[in-house]
Amino acid sequence: MSQFKTAAAFTIIEHTPRFVVIDKAPGISMHKDDQDAGLAMLLEQVLGQKVWPVHRLDKVTSGVMVFALSAAVAAELSAAFAEQRVSKLYLALSDRKPSKKQGRVEGGMVRSRRSSWRLTRERDNFARTEFYSASLQPGLRAFLCRPYTGKTHQIRVALKSIGAPIIGDAIYHEIVEPIPDRTYLHAWQLRFILGKELFVFRADPSIGELFHLPALDELLAGDWSDPFSLRWHGADN
Repeated sequence: MSQFKTAAAFTIIEHTPRFVVIDKAPGISMHKDDQDAGLAMLLEQVLGQKVWPVHRLDKVTSGVMVFALSAAVAAELSAAFAEQRVSKLYLALSDRKPSKKQGRVEGGMVRSRRSSWRLTRERDNFARTEFYSASLQPGLRAFLCRPYTGKTHQIRVALKSIGAPIIGDAIYHEIVEPIPDRTYLHAWQLRFILGKELFVFRADPSIGELFHLPALDELLAGDWSDPFSLRWHGADN
């Protein structure tokens, strides 16, 4: 794998003896994709050691990810994710007006057509997401999403269900012209406890023309500057 492609796949944010945190680029798969090496393989090439994935991001999603550097740490972090003891915050953009500007979206996740998922009233494969939103300009809205579960396509389905599919999402957003330069979903912040020590990591989105709008910068420096202190009804703050 060329140095350019490896460098384009991710940026290392923190490298400790127990884990490594990266900022993943959009368009990179977790595992081997056709002829391209997967994210874990690329990271192992750079670090020269084995890594253990403890959670995942969709191929189209960018942002903060943590990989364990031992089986023991992997087990501890995997348990924290499974038991919903890891706090995650995502940023998303939509060009559609949501049915509500903030609140909770929850329901069972079931497979639908064309590799998509949809919400039901059932409790099987239950997903819960809370969100805030703010207008950036006419026809463009930013969403701050906090998923309490880690289901496939969870945030993408949640926003679709309130009438605000994510810009550039080929599965949940209708085709528009010109075609957006990326899917506008980014894992922004990650907070967890390991060995009684609290860790918080943040990576502002760097890829995507709309993520560079001054209005978004102002929002992240203003109303959303301390996002974990917002009133998250499902959170144990």
